[in-house]
Amino acid sequence: MKEIRLLSLSLKNFKGIRSFFLETNGENVRVFGDNATGKTTLFDAFMWLLFDKDSNNRKDFAIKTLDKQGNVLHNLEHEVEGVFCVDGKQLTLKKMFSEKWTKKRGSVQAEFTGHTTDYFIDGVPVKKKEYDELISNLIDEDVFKLLTSPTYFNEQLKWQDRRKILLQVCGDITDEEVIASNASLAKLPEILRGRTIENHRKVIAARRAEINKELEKIPIRIDEIQRNLPDLNGLYKDVLEDEIAQIDSFIETKKDIISNIRNGNAIAQKQKEIQEIEIELLQIKQQHEAGSKDEVYKLKARIQEEQSNLNILQQKIENISYQQKYNNENIQSIEKRLEELRNEWYQVNSEAFKHEMDCTCPTCGQALPEEQVEAARDNALKQFNLAKVKRLEDIQSKGKQSKEQKEHFVAENSKLDKEHEKLSSQIKEKKDLLSKLNNQLQAVESTIVDVTENAQYAAKLEEKQRIQKEIEELQVAANESIQSIQMGIAELRSKRSQLESDLAKFSLAEQAEKRIQELEQQERDLAAEFEKLEHELFLTEEFIRTKVNLLEEKINSRFKYARFKLFEQQINGGLMEVCETLYEGVPYGSGLNNAAKINVGLDIINTLSEFYGFKAPIFVDNAEAVTKFIDVNSQVISLVVSEKDKQLRVEFPEKQMKEAI
Repeated sequence: MKEIRLLSLSLKNFKGIRSFFLETNGENVRVFGDNATGKTTLFDAFMWLLFDKDSNNRKDFAIKTLDKQGNVLHNLEHEVEGVFCVDGKQLTLKKMFSEKWTKKRGSVQAEFTGHTTDYFIDGVPVKKKEYDELISNLIDEDVFKLLTSPTYFNEQLKWQDRRKILLQVCGDITDEEVIASNASLAKLPEILRGRTIENHRKVIAARRAEINKELEKIPIRIDEIQRNLPDLNGLYKDVLEDEIAQIDSFIETKKDIISNIRNGNAIAQKQKEIQEIEIELLQIKQQHEAGSKDEVYKLKARIQEEQSNLNILQQKIENISYQQKYNNENIQSIEKRLEELRNEWYQVNSEAFKHEMDCTCPTCGQALPEEQVEAARDNALKQFNLAKVKRLEDIQSKGKQSKEQKEHFVAENSKLDKEHEKLSSQIKEKKDLLSKLNNQLQAVESTIVDVTENAQYAAKLEEKQRIQKEIEELQVAANESIQSIQMGIAELRSKRSQLESDLAKFSLAEQAEKRIQELEQQERDLAAEFEKLEHELFLTEEFIRTKVNLLEEKINSRFKYARFKLFEQQINGGLMEVCETLYEGVPYGSGLNNAAKINVGLDIINTLSEFYGFKAPIFVDNAEAVTKFIDVNSQVISLVVSEKDKQLRVEFPEKQMKEAI
């Protein structure tokens, strides 16, 4: 088990203490002092040295020393140094908090611009990161606070965090263990279907709320349906159906009468005569237009065909023009290239041989023999002439190839010129032909006479109009009779509509009764489901009660004095998770005296220290309230209120006990 003991703690200008040296030598000590003499400041300095916070876990607290008027005393170094024994090895930590004063350019006096904090490990200055890493490697900050203050667990942690720590230390109980311990919970796994107890209770609560809402709505819906039921007094369904059938029969009879009037022989005969006249009119029109119209149609078809041929010829001549333009661009490009090749040929051909050679031996520096110099010159001349001939042949080859390409494009343009001339002639012929055909079309169209000027056609048209007038006169007489009958049909339909409205009341009443029965059945089903959910809820609560007993028994067995209440009974019978510390049945937060609170806190530290495998110095504030501490394995620094001690005084209880013995 890792153990840290405080050997000494030195304060300088820290929270009003100008200078104080607490020497413990790793033993238990008691620090006496009147109120406001700095007992709690020792604990604040200890925590600030390690974690930048005071004993109440506050990061922002006043470190600087004040004068009697409450003003900050400037230019002081606020320092805390602690010497520890960590698993038998000595460790010295020091932290210094100072003001930073800066003299700006052109200013005589320095100005306050902030604070700096310096860190030391075993006297060596270090960076904050290295300092914090050392402490975090010793122990986690939250665990250290749990093991240092008897009140931290019960007074500074939220109950949820206290509960979480207890479950970590003592171990939770699995659902299977709880169910196995209580036979009445045997059906619970089947009910949960893989859900946790908490999630299933949420499902039950949500479904119960839905069912309650539905059960509240159903009586209202039934009452609303009953209030809206149609009045059936004096109505009989069979009688209404017979009356409606009889009215339908009367209406059909009257419709047949109207049909007979509209289909009278006189009107039918006249309409037949009109159909025959329309056939004759069509025949006369066809005969009238037979000659001239056919000629017009033929001419228009011929014009359309010749125009299409003209468009094709024009497209061809456009393509020829585009190809000639492309060929001309290529000819110009080739001519430019030929000119460049001619210039290059003349330039190469005009080049003369120049021989430059060092006539001395590069090794000995003597002049080379004349025959050797002449041979080198002849060889160089030969190589020059060969290269020149090859270059001229290459230029001539390129010129020949370009000339052939040019001749190809020129020949193709000549061929295209002939094609262009031929097409232009054909286009002119087509245009002349189209002009001639359009003139013929205008001449033929001007000779066509409108069919209405045909005497035979006009006579038949007049006969048709006369018969139509006779039909209209017959229809007026028939319409008066039909109108009278239709009024009777309208009265019958109105009466039938009223009867159908009364008959529909029976259907509405049947639907309403059916809906009421459905709602009543739904109400019974919901009530049954609610009862089933109530039983499931009871089982989950029984599960929680069983788990409470097992869990509290398991957790409390790990502590000698402290006891823990992890669940609280609700008015509705349910259980709510809590975490309340008890001592002899008295809650920590209400009714428990300071002595019991401190000893309960020490008992908790003993268990947590064993679990975390770590012992740390324990600071006990208001230790005067305790006449006897429980046995503690860690170093204890007791802070005792003593009115007579106006300056802090330190005692070693074990040493005094040994001396007394």
